[in-house]
Amino acid sequence: MKRVTIHDVARSAGVSRQTVSRALNDKGEIDGGTKQRVLDAARTLGYRPSRFARGLVRQDTVTIGLVIPDLRNPFFTEIAASALEAARARDWHVVVHDTADSPEQEIGTLRVIGSQVDAVVGYFSQPEEEIERHVAGLPVVFLGREHHNPRFSSIRIDGEAGIAAAVEHLVAAGHTRIGMLDHNRRHEPSIRQRWFRAAATSAGLVLDPGWILGANQSVDGGALAFEALHAAHPEITALLTFNDIIAIGALRRARQLGLRIPADLALIGFDGLELGALIEPPLTSVAIDTTRLGALAIEDVARLLAGDRAAAPEDLVVRGELRLRGSA
Repeated sequence: MKRVTIHDVARSAGVSRQTVSRALNDKGEIDGGTKQRVLDAARTLGYRPSRFARGLVRQDTVTIGLVIPDLRNPFFTEIAASALEAARARDWHVVVHDTADSPEQEIGTLRVIGSQVDAVVGYFSQPEEEIERHVAGLPVVFLGREHHNPRFSSIRIDGEAGIAAAVEHLVAAGHTRIGMLDHNRRHEPSIRQRWFRAAATSAGLVLDPGWILGANQSVDGGALAFEALHAAHPEITALLTFNDIIAIGALRRARQLGLRIPADLALIGFDGLELGALIEPPLTSVAIDTTRLGALAIEDVARLLAGDRAAAPEDLVVRGELRLRGSA
């Protein structure tokens, strides 16, 4: 007969693995009703914690699994740094997993992460059912994605107002032919492209379908995509990009092609990377507060581990704000 694990108890009681540990070890951080539910589930299933597991519990240390799609992208590096800082303030440990933006690697990460951590934070492309299958009973906090599982939570990135401000700024400067370099990972347009189209419509602009092109999320990807876009549509005088890395590549290739920034081409990225301030001219961007994003994620994990009531969705949003620099 298969040995009953702490994950089985967590799944039966509808709580996290850490909550089970606290209940079984008579910690005071959970309410009495939750504790009794855990004890009843453990008794019904016949759960008996191993000596190794009891040793881990007595350390009273929370370990968070942080899943990042690409640590070569400075945006994700900044998020990881902020999450590590927020976790360190609680004396928690963080294990970082880089999925290389690969669905297969993401599945591989999910297969091993459930037995290593007390909660999971990060970017996922897999369906919730697949994630739940591998990390059953663990709190999960999505970054930049909505959730439906009541044991999961989400930190939402809302760049709609920031992109609207970017388009408004460009129109005020006289630009009417504004293009976009979106990402090209999926067949459907990104939410950022949808925000851009809505902002353009509100501003009374007519967008040529050819003014929007996909780009790989890298400096080289931005350079190649801009070269193709400019060759096909040299009439474009302003450009919004899916992220700052693409924008930096586009800016570099535009200057190589003899374009002056921003006189011939105004350029606005998305992310607000510190790196953007170091290029010439400095990059205007719709900035995301990565420090707040990482701190919110760790705060949300603490809430889930304690079994607290769900936070209001409006409290779990990081909004993009237009940060004007020299490129636009």
